[in-house]
This record gives sequence, structure tokens and C-alpha cells, in this order.
Amino acid sequence: MVAALADPARTPAEKARDDARKAAEVVEFAQIKPGDKVGDMFPGQAAYFTHIFAKVVGPTGAVYEIVGNAAESTPPPANPAYPNVKVDSHSWGEFGPPEKLDVVFNSQFYHDLFNPQFNPPTGGPEALAKVNKAIFNALKPGGLYVVIDHAGRPGTGYSEMNTLHRIEESVVKDELKQAGFVLEAESDVLHNPADPKDKNVFDPSIRGKTDQFMLRFRKPK
Repeated sequence: MVAALADPARTPAEKARDDARKAAEVVEFAQIKPGDKVGDMFPGQAAYFTHIFAKVVGPTGAVYEIVGNAAESTPPPANPAYPNVKVDSHSWGEFGPPEKLDVVFNSQFYHDLFNPQFNPPTGGPEALAKVNKAIFNALKPGGLYVVIDHAGRPGTGYSEMNTLHRIEESVVKDELKQAGFVLEAESDVLHNPADPKDKNVFDPSIRGKTDQFMLRFRKPK
């Protein structure tokens, strides 16, 4: 893990985010290890976690950038420093890399899967359930699904997905339980009790300091 973070192929901008994103703690919580096959959902153009995972899994592993098929889901630029990174561009509800995965990782994107802009054509719980089932099927028996997202206020459900870009933690737990996953662990490493949860996560007063939950689910063997 230390070597992955110190990797000279990572840009200064990437390394500058390590403390705030608790990169070492996140990878430990996700239990990603050499040789693993990992799916990184909506990795973003910076591919921040993708590059870290690629070095952790090493040459015998693989990281699939799961980019979906929405207009906002264009894959990050290919980087020759990470030859074990591949792209999966199926629709969210149909994705399935050519090999079963050990871990699927979803950082700050779960709430968007309720949004028809990102999960066309309908969004909502029905479209989300299809995605969760695809993830379940893409994992090996005993595989892990790790979800990080910006916490919403109690009672808001996923109603603020497109305004504040937040989701209530209980919604994630309920939806993934319905998909067949078992909640295995929770982490408070990204919690910030000072976040009032009433602002858009991109608001300068809270950006990079939101209260976030981190959950690890397991597909039963």
C-alpha cells in the first residue's frame, strides 16, 4: 500500500488528495490485495482510486473502469503506466467484465444511480435495483461491494441526489440487502459530524469535508 501511494506515476495532484480521501484506510477497508480483479465504478477523469488499485493488485490483477453508457460516463484517458487497467462501458444495469470480480468499489456515485441523467432511461429504485443485481452477478461468491457516499439527513432518502448530491445511508443498506448482499462492516474514517448535511457537496464551505459513510457488503458464498 505504501508503494502504491508513493508510485512516481501518480501526479502531484493525485497525491495531494491522499490525506483527505484517507486512501490507505479506504484500501485496507476494501480488502484489495495483489492478484485481485477490481471494478471501479465511475472512476472520474482523474481515475484517482483506479491508479492506486492498479498498483495494489499488481501485474497478476486487473482493474476495470466501469463507466456505464451515459454521456457523463466517458472513460478516463488511457495511461501506459497502468497496463492492467481495462474499461467496461456496458450500461450500468448490464455491465459484466469478462471475468468475475473480487471487489466492486463505488465512491461517491451510488446516489447518482437513482438519477436518469446517469442511469438512463428512467433512474429511480427500479433502475438502481437492476444495477445492484448486475454488480451482485459480476462478483465471485464471497466477493465484496464497497460503497462510499455523501451522507444525507435522516428522512431525505435519495430525494437530494440531484440537488445536494447526498443520500441517506439507510437507503444504501436497504437496497443492497434486497439485492442479496450482506452488510459486513462499516467505517467512520470519513465521518465529519460538523457537516450540517444541508449544503451541496460542491459548496466551497464543505467541499472535501462532507460527512461520508463507508460500507462493505459481501456476496454470500
